[in-house]
Amino acid sequence: MAQDNEGRAERRRANRTALHLTATIRNGTRSRVQARVIDISTHGCRIECPSIVTDDSWIGLSIAGLETQYCRVAWHCEEFVGLEFGAPLSEAVFERLLQDHKQLPETAINDLRNIASRTNWLARQAGNADIAILGDLSRKCAVDAVVGGLRLKQPTKGPAANK
Repeated sequence: MAQDNEGRAERRRANRTALHLTATIRNGTRSRVQARVIDISTHGCRIECPSIVTDDSWIGLSIAGLETQYCRVAWHCEEFVGLEFGAPLSEAVFERLLQDHKQLPETAINDLRNIASRTNWLARQAGNADIAILGDLSRKCAVDAVVGGLRLKQPTKGPAANK
């Protein structure tokens, strides 16, 4: 089993990749609510949404280009929610999704920085149960923002780079 940055056993079955996708969720019979996918793997994703959800409840997650995914709420903390897909995405579908959103736009990088700052602040205010979740989210978003920023600043490869 993989380990996280602090040497603890990593619970995720697959690494997550930072994305910036708009989505909608439907919680039972309630109307659709806008959400934002922060990162995703074949087995789940992390979203930001204003809707209140409860752990272990099931929701429908709609992302453009994918069939509606039925997801179990693995955790929630403030406006952030960790979702586990009822059926994992196939590698082909996951790779196509990543290919369509290969590089984070500058606005997404700024959003990740803002999430990192906000969750860091929330972690300092939170009770013991939420500190680890918020700290992990803060750290992950900060790293993703740095990596995305570095990718934006890399020169283009190929003949166009020499002009």
